[in-house]
Amino acid sequence: MAATRRLPVDPIAEAKRQWIEHGWESAAAGMTAVTSIIRAQQLMFARIDAALKPFGLSFARYEMLRLLGFTREGRMPMASAIARLQVHPTSVTNTVDRLARDGLVAREPHPTDGRAAMLVLTEPGRALVERATTALNAEVFEQPGLAEEDTTELVRIIARLRKDAGDFADPRPQPEPF
Repeated sequence: MAATRRLPVDPIAEAKRQWIEHGWESAAAGMTAVTSIIRAQQLMFARIDAALKPFGLSFARYEMLRLLGFTREGRMPMASAIARLQVHPTSVTNTVDRLARDGLVAREPHPTDGRAAMLVLTEPGRALVERATTALNAEVFEQPGLAEEDTTELVRIIARLRKDAGDFADPRPQPEPF
């Protein structure tokens, strides 16, 4: 990955200054937050892409393989994968098509629903996702670019933003076992 040249000024801070100067002070903090999150995502994706490139995986392909790898039998209904990945069904279908073409997943008929498909992680897919996970852990996840306390605080803040936006609900309390 080519190194990027450091800018002499933070363009997001400059955009905030311009927002205020143009009379949009009430929106300046929100614009700064949104733009900062988007830029941070770009920086993280650059690191993720660099870690996954040797494996021929995009992050979408990796997520699908990892999701299947987390299941007990390496399989799940396509509809469950769509729900868990929180992306458009067409995107999941396209990802699965590419993974199947590469022999990393297979489609099988659903055992009880003739209209549905089961996604099955193949042995080459399992081996690849394990190697890719090792690389991602070492190159990105173990060192996200923030101190541990900052990482914890950032995750807490973003989780609150996601929850308030309706992205997820708190789990219901489970009944105590007898």
